[in-house]
Amino acid sequence: MFRYRNKKISEKIVSKLKEMKLNIRLMHVCGTHQDTLVRFGLDDLLKNAGVEIRQGPGCPVCVTTPKEIEEAMLLARKGKIITVFGDMVNVPGQKYSLADMRTHGYTVKIVYSIDDALKIADKTKKEVVFMAIGFETTSPSTASVILNNPPKNFSILTCHRMIPPALKAIIEMGEVKLHGLIEPGHVRTIIGAKPYEFLSKDYHVPQVIAGFEPLDLMMAVYMLAKQIKNKKAKVENEYKRSVEYEGNKKAVKMMNQVFETRDIAWRGFPVIKDSGLKLKNNFQHYDARKKFEDELKELNNLEFKEPKGCRCGEMLRGLIDPDDCSLFGKICTPSTPIGPCMVSKEGSCNIMFRYKKIA
Repeated sequence: MFRYRNKKISEKIVSKLKEMKLNIRLMHVCGTHQDTLVRFGLDDLLKNAGVEIRQGPGCPVCVTTPKEIEEAMLLARKGKIITVFGDMVNVPGQKYSLADMRTHGYTVKIVYSIDDALKIADKTKKEVVFMAIGFETTSPSTASVILNNPPKNFSILTCHRMIPPALKAIIEMGEVKLHGLIEPGHVRTIIGAKPYEFLSKDYHVPQVIAGFEPLDLMMAVYMLAKQIKNKKAKVENEYKRSVEYEGNKKAVKMMNQVFETRDIAWRGFPVIKDSGLKLKNNFQHYDARKKFEDELKELNNLEFKEPKGCRCGEMLRGLIDPDDCSLFGKICTPSTPIGPCMVSKEGSCNIMFRYKKIA
C-alpha cells in the first residue's frame, strides 16, 4: 500500500510539472541526491517534465584538491601514519594515490570515523594524521575530538569546506544558468536554513532543503517549480522531519569554538573566499600543516594539475554530465579511475557507471 501510494503521489507531481510547461535547470549539491536521482530514474523522468538537474560541488572527496592529496602522501613518506576515509585512498594524485603509498610500504590506514583514527593514535607513539574531509556534516565530529584533548601524537590535515560560499561562487561565475537550488538535508540538519538565505535574497535564487528519498526530491522539484513560476525566491524546507531553521545549535557552537574560515581552492574552482575551515590559534598544535610545516615546505610554490583529460572540475561546476567526458566508461572506470568523480560513491561518474550500466 505504501509503495502504491508513493507511486500515485509521484505521478501526480509529474503531471503537475508537465502542466507548468517548464524549461528549467536546477542544481543539487549532494552525492546522495545524485544517487537517488539516477538509481530511481528520476533524472530522466524529470527531464521529460522540463526539469534538468545538475550535480554541483556536493561530493567531499571530489572537491578535495590535488595539493591536499600530495600533502597527505608527503607526510606518509615522512613516516607519519595517515588515516583517511576509504574513497580518498584511491583518488589519483600527480603520480600516485594514497593506495599506492600503501603498496610502497608506507602506513595509510582506512578509517570509518575520526574516532577510529584516535584509537590508532592511542595505541602507538608514532605521529598519526587524520585527513579531515567533508562539509558542515562532518566538521562537528572533528571539532568534538579536538575539544576533548586528543593525544599529542595526533593531528589533522584540515580539508573541511563549507557549501554556501561555493554556491555563491557558482552563481557569481555565471557559467551555468540556474533557476533554483536543491539543498542537502544533512548539512542543513547541522547549520539550519539561515546561512543560505542570502542566496535567495541577494541573487534571487529559489531554494528548497530536501531529504533523500525519491519523493523528497520530487516534492523539492515541485516546490521549486512553484517558486519559479510565481517569481519568488526564498528558502523552503521540504525536510521538516529532520531540519530545523537554526539547525543543531550544539554542533554549530563546537564548530565555532574550534574553527575559523579561510580562503581555499576547490577542485575545478579558483580560490573561494571564506569557504574552508582551519583550526583556531589555540588549537594549532593539532594542525598537521603547522606541526609539520618544515616537512611540507617542499610542496611550496609547486603547481598541481588535474589528471590529463579529466573533466571532473567542470562537472563539479554543473557544466557537463559524465557522458560528456570522452574518458568516461572507456579509460576511466571505477576499477581504473582517472579522477575523483569516478572514485567516490558520491561522484557523478561513479553513480552513472553503476546504475546506467555503462561499459
